[in-house]
Amino acid sequence: MTIAIIDPTAGVSGDMLLGAILDAGVDPDWLQQLPGRLNCGDVEVRLSRVTRASVSAAKVDFVIPGGDTDIHHHDGHHGRHISDLVNLVGSLPVSEWVRERAVRAFRLIGEAEGKIHGVDPGQVHLHEVGAVDAILDIVGVIEGFERLGITEVYNFPVGLGKGWVQTDHGKLPIPAPATAELLCGCEVISPEYLEGEAVTPTGAALLRVLSSGTPPERWRMRATSWGAGTRDPAGYPNAVRLILADKVAEAGRVEVLVTDIDDIQPEYIAPLRDAIMKAGALDCVTWLTHGKKGRPTYRVEVIAPPSKANAVAEALFRHSTTGGIRRWETTRHTLDRSFLVVEVAPQVEVGVKVLQAPDGPRLKAEFDDVVSAADTLGTPALDVAARAERLAEDLLAGSDS
Repeated sequence: MTIAIIDPTAGVSGDMLLGAILDAGVDPDWLQQLPGRLNCGDVEVRLSRVTRASVSAAKVDFVIPGGDTDIHHHDGHHGRHISDLVNLVGSLPVSEWVRERAVRAFRLIGEAEGKIHGVDPGQVHLHEVGAVDAILDIVGVIEGFERLGITEVYNFPVGLGKGWVQTDHGKLPIPAPATAELLCGCEVISPEYLEGEAVTPTGAALLRVLSSGTPPERWRMRATSWGAGTRDPAGYPNAVRLILADKVAEAGRVEVLVTDIDDIQPEYIAPLRDAIMKAGALDCVTWLTHGKKGRPTYRVEVIAPPSKANAVAEALFRHSTTGGIRRWETTRHTLDRSFLVVEVAPQVEVGVKVLQAPDGPRLKAEFDDVVSAADTLGTPALDVAARAERLAEDLLAGSDS
């Protein structure tokens, strides 16, 4: 599964994230057409490449008739309330996955701004330009991840700037109060070099609705992209980095959990193994041996990531009759691996694991997929597995040519 990791060390905003998404390969025509799709009026989309501290990055600018306002504005005669924007976003022609997160982002902004300024969240007021910009940023970023085929997002700690920001209410400390409220629950850092407003409310809200927080312990880098902010300070790239990665099922450091059970009925070994795997184990093997007084004994040996070892131990105790478990930490050396999905018949797919061995790729069709496909096709499972692996081999050969 491909995941995305947002690196907001230099801060984060909606336009920075949009730039990183475009730099990751999303079709620019999609973004050019976005204002029209979202009924945002006469908005010009300007796309460019810029450098930030010698780093090349994509830059996105929305030129919106009416001037340059921002989300810190709450009063005035021309604008929209958060409640209106929530209703508008709820009716946009986007997927349910996008709609649910976009609505939640606007509600979070309303709650944060309302708490800081003492108004009802739904009555928080955005000037028209700020409202249109927020709609394009929030819906655009969420739909951009969807277009990348990514629904699992994480982030590194968020870089906070320092100083003061000018608003209609006067100068406010950085991070602006509503932004700080939106960042509650997020891990943050305050680098010495980071000056000015590095995180916008829109950027903070997007992290809240998209990210699951700290990335997994292990992942395999696939690609990186950069989205630029407007300022170009000396000494660091004012840009957000987007990392595309593969989740890595294997772990380098693992715990081994072992127990010997001499009073369990054999038919309960299978549900025990299922419970152990559901608890997060990487592998579980059992074999029959002999214990005290010559009694037949099942040895259960489990490999688990250190972060899942306690849950696995609990599953072992709960689903078996054992009274004790031996545990130790060790290193597991594994081959790099990836995953392919092949179509063995129209609308019948089988996953194939690819191990990068020293002598070339080794292929193995996923057993559950094979059994399901064999049942659907009325074909022996061995034949389905062989066909899936042959198709995967052809795919690999084609990608190398």
